[in-house]
Amino acid sequence: MASEAAVSTPAPMNSPAKRDYYWLRSFVAGGVAGCCAKSTIAPLDRVKILLQAQNPHYKHLGVFATLRAVPKKEGYLGLYKGNGAMMVRIFPYGAIQFMAFDNYKKLLSKQLGISGHIHRLMAGSMAGMTAVICTYPLDVVRARLAFQVKGEHRYTGIGNAFQTIYHKEGGFRGFYRGLTPTIIGMAPYAGFSFFTFGTLKSLGLKHFPELLGRPSSDNPDVLVLKTHVNLLCGGVAGAIAQTISYPLDVARRRMQLGAVLPDSEKCLTLTKTLKYVYSQFGVKKGLYRGLSLNYIRCVPSQAVAFTTYEFMKQVLHLN
Repeated sequence: MASEAAVSTPAPMNSPAKRDYYWLRSFVAGGVAGCCAKSTIAPLDRVKILLQAQNPHYKHLGVFATLRAVPKKEGYLGLYKGNGAMMVRIFPYGAIQFMAFDNYKKLLSKQLGISGHIHRLMAGSMAGMTAVICTYPLDVVRARLAFQVKGEHRYTGIGNAFQTIYHKEGGFRGFYRGLTPTIIGMAPYAGFSFFTFGTLKSLGLKHFPELLGRPSSDNPDVLVLKTHVNLLCGGVAGAIAQTISYPLDVARRRMQLGAVLPDSEKCLTLTKTLKYVYSQFGVKKGLYRGLSLNYIRCVPSQAVAFTTYEFMKQVLHLN
């Protein structure tokens, strides 16, 4: 009887098995959120890369003109070029970012005694940098594939891109071109994104719980934002974060594309790239080229990401 009782007794919530299972569920929730968000704005992402790096076929066009020109030249699937590599990258990226954010936030609060809104900013920055470092080679390959135009393919697919970059661009170093501006840009982007969303969420539930909130489906004692409020808060968070970090994103893309660009030798470091883009194209048409598109894409992207993650937390009983 003693052995039967031992078998039927559930593991404590803080047991290693339960903790591992929670990490797995958190990982899956973040991955699904990232994939849903990026799939929503995949065509806009392709256009952004084409404009940022001054693709010769589209550099004379604006955002909406490029959205119309790509299907005419490459078919409608051309708007999703590089999206396969994006999905391979974004699942672990989103999973690591959201999972790391939750854990960094707990670490800062419990172990270091940092609380209030500042711990969201710090945890978001640390989570974004962690996710970038872990998935950066996939981001480089995705950018290379998205930059290609029909009839002028340098790479035949994801595997060929990895192989070509490794053999022709210095081995593993080739996969980390542009890592410095990415990390520097990710700190404010992820930090302000999580900070803004978390702050809006906490203030909304604190001051207007009946208007903006509802009980979580997996834990009635926990209040969560209503879906349309989640979408709004996520969109605002994305817009603010993108505005702050956009010039670094432009520099990152040009450094990632490397040998694909004719002026790649002038984009070897972050400082040189920013100076070159500014001197050649200025602020509006250089450092902030494609920003209008980024506003259009980042609002739905972040809105879907945060909303999907909040939904998945309920589905996977994370609250």
